Amino acid sequence: MAIVLGAIADDFTGATDLANNLVRGGMRCVQLNGVPELPLEALVDTSRGVDAVVIALKSRSCPVDKAVADSLAALAWLQAQGVRQLFFKYCSTFDSTDEGNIGPVSDALAERLGARQTVMVPAFPVNGRTVYQGHLFVGDRLLNECGMQHHPLTPMRDADLVRVLARQTSQPVGLVPRSVIAQGSEATRRHLDKLSQQGVSRAVCDTLDEGDLATLAAAVADFALVTGGSGLGQMLPAQYRQRGWLDELTDPGQLAPASGSALVLSGSCSTATLAQVDHFLARHSGFALDPQALAEGDAHLGEALAFARRALAGGGPVLLYASADAERVRQAQQALGVERAGELVEAALSTLASSLVAEGVGRLVVAGGETAGAVVSALGVRAMRIGEQIAPGVPWTQATLAGREAPLSLALKSGNFGDTDFFTRAFEVLTTEGAP
Repeated sequence: MAIVLGAIADDFTGATDLANNLVRGGMRCVQLNGVPELPLEALVDTSRGVDAVVIALKSRSCPVDKAVADSLAALAWLQAQGVRQLFFKYCSTFDSTDEGNIGPVSDALAERLGARQTVMVPAFPVNGRTVYQGHLFVGDRLLNECGMQHHPLTPMRDADLVRVLARQTSQPVGLVPRSVIAQGSEATRRHLDKLSQQGVSRAVCDTLDEGDLATLAAAVADFALVTGGSGLGQMLPAQYRQRGWLDELTDPGQLAPASGSALVLSGSCSTATLAQVDHFLARHSGFALDPQALAEGDAHLGEALAFARRALAGGGPVLLYASADAERVRQAQQALGVERAGELVEAALSTLASSLVAEGVGRLVVAGGETAGAVVSALGVRAMRIGEQIAPGVPWTQATLAGREAPLSLALKSGNFGDTDFFTRAFEVLTTEGAP
């Protein structure tokens, strides 16, 4: 079995986002949660073949030293599996801090791989993330004007990615402008080579549309290390096939039939998720978790669990959520502290997931990167086979859990992803006859 691409993602929903696009590009993909301790064959059924492995870490907002150490451990495991190319995946909004972790992790991976140069391609045009003259846009707004400047963990107050990255790395940072990319992959590669000769080892790449991503993929498919968002990931498989590294596949995302009751857990406070919560609650039942009530003891969590059991018995789907607007988040953080408020929510949603999956939930949607990481850890999900797409960046996946005969169908949604009807549509496209 030849694994063409090994990827390291800095959060769980980001990993699933990339895995989704690799499947859409024609690769059979498995996602592993946390640094594996066993060979791939011991973690997942490989009889159908595996072309790509994505390792999900919780390293976006942790201390820099831990992010680097976990990423290097993941790299060592992937190298032991014989992967051909490495992909460091971070969010399409490049959210980080001035200290890291995108720059330090990229530097550590490049050094370990002996890579003289790598590209930074966060853009995901289908979801409105584009880069022009090194500036990241979300829709028609600059990154620092789109709401990301208020992110509770990684606020982004500068849209100039060259400038942002330069604050995180001692390596020279340059730009591959749209005017070069528009000339095609050969011109793009020549520009990258020229930057390398000038000592520029980190190249931020303008990207306005899918064509730009395809051009960049052709230019860097033989790089030891590429970094960016999942948009680039969807374009790489075609380049692998051209090089004879990958077979043509007809159904790389096939999953087993889905079963069990349906539950949504949401910890994201993004604008997109708040709209999705409102849309769902207009049609189905839900229970709002209050961090301050959670801090007072187990009673509030018990109320949520009792509510969910009653609603699921009625046929569901059901929503349990801590998603709230910026003012309510601020109040909770002011009362409890930023870390404590987040920990309480993650612990509550993890407990609810474990209890309700054990009681028969078989179709589970989780919204928010930090929440997804906590939930899959609590469930003991080590490996997931990636299925077909629900919405750009979000596929259904399936995982085998100890003591459970049928696989758990699981969708991990980044906070900003999906249309307003995402929570309701997710279950409509996943029928009990199988994944879409």
